[in-house]
Amino acid sequence: MLVKIPSVLTKEQVKEIKSIMLDADWTDGNVTAGYQSSQAKNNLQLPENSEAAHKLGDMILLALSRNNQFMSAALPNKIFPPLFNCYQGGHSFGTHVDNAVRQVPGTPVKVRTDLSMTLFISEPEEYEGGELIIEDTYGSQSVKFSAGDMVLYPSTSLHRVTPVTKGRRLASFFWLQSMIASDERRSILYNMDMAIQGLREKVQDSPEIVKLTGVYHNLLRQWAQT
Repeated sequence: MLVKIPSVLTKEQVKEIKSIMLDADWTDGNVTAGYQSSQAKNNLQLPENSEAAHKLGDMILLALSRNNQFMSAALPNKIFPPLFNCYQGGHSFGTHVDNAVRQVPGTPVKVRTDLSMTLFISEPEEYEGGELIIEDTYGSQSVKFSAGDMVLYPSTSLHRVTPVTKGRRLASFFWLQSMIASDERRSILYNMDMAIQGLREKVQDSPEIVKLTGVYHNLLRQWAQT
């Protein structure tokens, strides 16, 4: 399931984050790549333990905690701290699949990567190329969203970033472990939750909506791993 989460960040937040990123010191993006990814990865990255990365990551996690669509689609259990990258001057990332498990630096915490996320910081017109290409059930999906928007997709997906031939592509990327490991089950719960919310916008609560809500929570209770 590939989900667009619009307006995770306000335009003011995007402006602040972009300013901090542009003033920060960058390093080779391969510092967080596994062996397979390192053969395809060519970009810059903010050091994971830098003050800038921690500050920006906290801003993003707070914004996500207030985003109902994200919570419904992801059903997060553990979230890997957000990372930040920059593509420019021909940088690209060849086809790869994300590591199955990530250890949070400096801690014993391990995160199973059920879902991958890219939060766009640069506007699409600020750079050429740089599309995130995700292979899913329905073929290749090309993603290049507005600044502040995020894409959420299964970490099992093959994906790549096309070369940035002009301008600069700034983004945050990270992963999460969901309470629902199965993408199929997450999709069922997400679609059901969106349908229930849609019904509530059209009509007042009814016995039928209450029953559907009960079915949703009973499925979540049955499938959740916490």
